[in-house]
Amino acid sequence: MGAVALDHLPEPDRIEVAFAGRSNVGKSSLINALTSQKGLARASGEPGRTRELNFFEVDDTDLRIVDLPGYGYAKAPKPVVEKWTRLTKAFLRGRVNLKRVYLLIDSRHGLKEVDLKIMDVFDEAAVSYQVVLTKTDKIKPPAVIRLIAETGEKIAKRPAAFPRVIATSSAKQDGVDQLRAEIVALLPDMG
Repeated sequence: MGAVALDHLPEPDRIEVAFAGRSNVGKSSLINALTSQKGLARASGEPGRTRELNFFEVDDTDLRIVDLPGYGYAKAPKPVVEKWTRLTKAFLRGRVNLKRVYLLIDSRHGLKEVDLKIMDVFDEAAVSYQVVLTKTDKIKPPAVIRLIAETGEKIAKRPAAFPRVIATSSAKQDGVDQLRAEIVALLPDMG
């Protein structure tokens, strides 16, 4: 598995799944948990660390994982935020091999207005996306169950939203196998 940070997009020669979410939502930690490789995606306590599209090609498969820049980090300079936005939109536009975007939502905060705006972009672009709750180890189990149901209701009428919400904890590995199985199901030879 290798990572490449590029300002231009690689050829659409592999099935791609992308991970999107607010800054500090746990994208890097979840990608590392999914691939069982600590440090593959660089996790940081500093919000807004991912500033490019990062591509991870999974060895011995036709899969490429794409780590999209975090959104919603107000302290980033406006030109940097605009660059992230352009890169992300360019990536989403006409990317026929992009099978799904996993939209990560911090379970401690739930869906915010900025997340709903990103969903609008995905719906408008007809990009299939699935909500993944992160950091579920930080809230009580009944709250996780309630949040899954509430989030499912909020996305039910969105045209590009995949209807199943997944709850994960990178720290405890909760839901990681379920998410991995969802990704494998998208691969033509393994689905």
